[in-house]
Amino acid sequence: MGSFSLMHWLVVGIIAILLLGGGRFSNMMGDVAKGIKSFKKGMAEDDTVTPPTRIEGKAAPEPGYTPEAERAREEQR
Repeated sequence: MGSFSLMHWLVVGIIAILLLGGGRFSNMMGDVAKGIKSFKKGMAEDDTVTPPTRIEGKAAPEPGYTPEAERAREEQR
């Protein structure tokens, strides 16, 4: 009841290759490699930070601005 030795894993691997066929096995491994590459590429794209877009708005009012003071200035003109 121990873990499998290297010889056990080699036998299992050889049986798997015989059952699945050499070409089919290599195609599966190629698909796995493509999946890992696309995953890494996706993770690298997520790391790039895009600067936030600037939203244009109204200018901030001057300090001490009140609508009443603005009306008084307009009346003086």
